[in-house]
Amino acid sequence: MTVLFDGIASGMLLFLISVGLSVTLGLMNFVNLAHGAFAMVGGYVCVTLLNRAGVPFLASLPLAALLTAAVGVLLERTLYRRLYAATHLDQVLFSISLVFMSIAAAHFFFGPQQQPLTLPDFLRGQIKLPGLDMGVYRLFLIGVSLVIALGLQRMVSGTRFGAQLRAAVDNPRAARGVGINVERIFTLTFALGTALAGLGGALGVEMLGLDPSFPVKYIVYFLIVVAVGGSGSIVGSLVASLILGVVDVAGKYYVPQIGAFLIYAVMVVMLVLRPQGLFGRPAAR
Repeated sequence: MTVLFDGIASGMLLFLISVGLSVTLGLMNFVNLAHGAFAMVGGYVCVTLLNRAGVPFLASLPLAALLTAAVGVLLERTLYRRLYAATHLDQVLFSISLVFMSIAAAHFFFGPQQQPLTLPDFLRGQIKLPGLDMGVYRLFLIGVSLVIALGLQRMVSGTRFGAQLRAAVDNPRAARGVGINVERIFTLTFALGTALAGLGGALGVEMLGLDPSFPVKYIVYFLIVVAVGGSGSIVGSLVASLILGVVDVAGKYYVPQIGAFLIYAVMVVMLVLRPQGLFGRPAAR
């Protein structure tokens, strides 16, 4: 039960970081491999606010999300916007270059070492139940992720903004014709995706660690979540993250010799059975 709980917590953290990639890749049709770099920005902002400015941990989380979103908006308006109509290969090459630039910048400003983070007392320790030890911080992660998942699903499927976003992606010319400001919608969506990445990166420092290699160390995990869950599906990303988190933790606990391999085996099996992802739409024939 404890392994299952830790797997769920790990999956929720994976969802929190990768759902921003699902938003930009699935809803905006932009292959942004620099998503992990935005998560790293959120982590460094959180650590800097905690260790150098003395900002409380809970206050540093929204600040990390907002500052990461500001960086995302700046890059979207100056660089990303030029590539919305480009091929996926151009988008991949561009975003990969941003990854290596972010790694170099993190090395320069923070050094190659892992960044320390001390959680507040009320988020440390464990809650002991019969047959189950629940880490307080992991329980906090699960709660935050569930709230965000519900809010995102509501926004995408049940609000005017979600309808405008889908229209802007499916047919930008028609969307402009009915008065939708496509550029503004894309900027807000990109800001949302990067804010979620920054928040996930800040929350993930305690579990994943933080050093300049973060963007390349975990980007494969984020891409697996989007591929298995279905591009653009919030529910799919949540379910895929939970499955992959439980499999990853259980595999590393019970069969550590091949534990890191299991998550890729699960991905292959799922994509063979459901090439469009668990909640993705089948391709038109």
